[in-house]
Amino acid sequence: MTAFLYALGGYLAGSIPFAVLVSRVMGLADPRSYGSGNIGATNVLRSGHRIAALLTLVGDAGKGWAAVLAARMMGAADELLAVVALAAFLGHVFPVWLRLRGGKGVATAAGVLIALDWRIGLAVIVGWLTIAVVSRYSSLASIVAALISPLATWYFTGAGPFLPAVAAMGVVLIARHRANIVKLARGEESRIGDKKAAMSAN
Repeated sequence: MTAFLYALGGYLAGSIPFAVLVSRVMGLADPRSYGSGNIGATNVLRSGHRIAALLTLVGDAGKGWAAVLAARMMGAADELLAVVALAAFLGHVFPVWLRLRGGKGVATAAGVLIALDWRIGLAVIVGWLTIAVVSRYSSLASIVAALISPLATWYFTGAGPFLPAVAAMGVVLIARHRANIVKLARGEESRIGDKKAAMSAN
């Protein structure tokens, strides 16, 4: 029952649709109505409102970070922290408020990883930035980050309870980018900075 309550709390925190809420407060179009249709910061950026995109990014990362931090402050063991982390991530990807149609979870995953262990979060973020700068493919950077995350978790924390949760997040992230993988293979994926870029790291 305790694990269920922690998981429920993490899921509900992660399912807060900041992209929709921020857009509504700022009088912008619902992000599900344009671009990729994802409820993430990069899709909100396509509206042309950088502040709205920044607020969405902070909110999406922050809710994952806050969920894990709150559980830790309540004295949760590492096993429960892993449950909360995965639940918060899944809450963003499959939010109950939006009929399970959420974003790709990159920002929320980053917040979760930082809360679990800042070294893991930093390693994954550096990996994402490196690939993004070199290739200018946001989707490729996200996929590589998903592959790096379990390796970084194993390196810094060993084969403990965090590893299965992080590996599961990595698998879901890659699955959420399956359309982008096809476009990358065909050479059709848009690059960061392109006017018609299909922002994918939502």
